[in-house]
Amino acid sequence: MPKSMVPIADIPLIERVVSNFVKTGITQLRIIFNEDDRECATFVRERFPSLDIQCIVKTTRSSYESFWEVGRRSGPGRVLMSTVDWICPEPAFHRFVDQAISCRQASVVLAVTPFVADEKPLWVNLDPSGRVTAIGGASGDVVTAGLYLVSGAIFSQAPHPSTLGRLRDFLTWLVTEGEPVYGVVIDRVIDVDRAEDLQLAEALLRKEGCRV
Repeated sequence: MPKSMVPIADIPLIERVVSNFVKTGITQLRIIFNEDDRECATFVRERFPSLDIQCIVKTTRSSYESFWEVGRRSGPGRVLMSTVDWICPEPAFHRFVDQAISCRQASVVLAVTPFVADEKPLWVNLDPSGRVTAIGGASGDVVTAGLYLVSGAIFSQAPHPSTLGRLRDFLTWLVTEGEPVYGVVIDRVIDVDRAEDLQLAEALLRKEGCRV
């Protein structure tokens, strides 16, 4: 089963992400799928027929290439971008969006969390204003959570995917280059990678009174 179709209490991950985006007022989406996951693109179109959805069907070499392929099609304005495998309470998602939009000085705003349930977390250090001072390493203040508000203008100067392997390498590059990258803290986000993560995700949603 494609990861995007993994159900959390019968609701596929991709459906939860798209539903969250829709509830913020978003009506246009660009979603990238591997060539082996064409049925996922069909599912999204059929599940959300009223949305303007551009499905990019391409097997990319890395997480950064997927991010780049979507981002470079988004124009110069600010765009909400996401991986498919995170779960957090819906109110926390909306708080992230509101706070990220208000952070006008940022080129990129990352959702970050102090809750670590990831096999390979990407650690982030923040200064008192929320600006990211360092990414990577064995420890930090918080970890990335798979959700981003990005200025589309950064893709005009972003390295080509042939020169960077992973999305975390691109985020590190942004900070190293002095781009204003900020973090917004979400108390608890589950990165769904393992079987036990499914139980954690359902328990979190149930505790917060969200739909499960």
